[in-house]
Amino acid sequence: MAQPRFPKLTPEQMTPAQREVAAEIAAGPRGEVRGPFIALLHNPELASRVQKLGEHLRWEGKLPDALKELAVLVTARRWTCQHEWVMHSKLALEGGLSRETVEAIAANVEPKRLSEEEKAVYTFCREVHATGRAGDAAFAAIEKRFGLDGALELVALNGYYTLMAMVLNTAGLPLPGDVEPPLK
Repeated sequence: MAQPRFPKLTPEQMTPAQREVAAEIAAGPRGEVRGPFIALLHNPELASRVQKLGEHLRWEGKLPDALKELAVLVTARRWTCQHEWVMHSKLALEGGLSRETVEAIAANVEPKRLSEEEKAVYTFCREVHATGRAGDAAFAAIEKRFGLDGALELVALNGYYTLMAMVLNTAGLPLPGDVEPPLK
């Protein structure tokens, strides 16, 4: 794709509703309209609702940051979402995931050295993406550590970042910093 399918809108090109949502996004923890929100802004009502869910899951959820990022990486790898991978592999490393784990997921192989919590999240996410549901053992492992609300949060993280991957993969936006696609 040579040109993005959803071009980045300037404030002058935006409708009042788009400007309102862009201001809402920029005022939150994202700090600016970027990534999938460049495309989503073309439907301001959808963008507003999606960004609120994402803000909750990413910055207000109960799961530790490293485990959230692990879920995002499993999702990005599942959908070969280059954009999501570029952004979240850095966040995963900053959040405490090992480089070995990140590289293994990029290579689409199971990481060898995971903590018990990381292994539980990795297994849960892989099952959800493979079959549309977590099996009994994977669910029980997450419920034991994080409760029913944590299990539901992990399902929602997988679903939310699947949506983001599909938006990004369809939008055809350039990768941040115009880097080469890292996933094969």
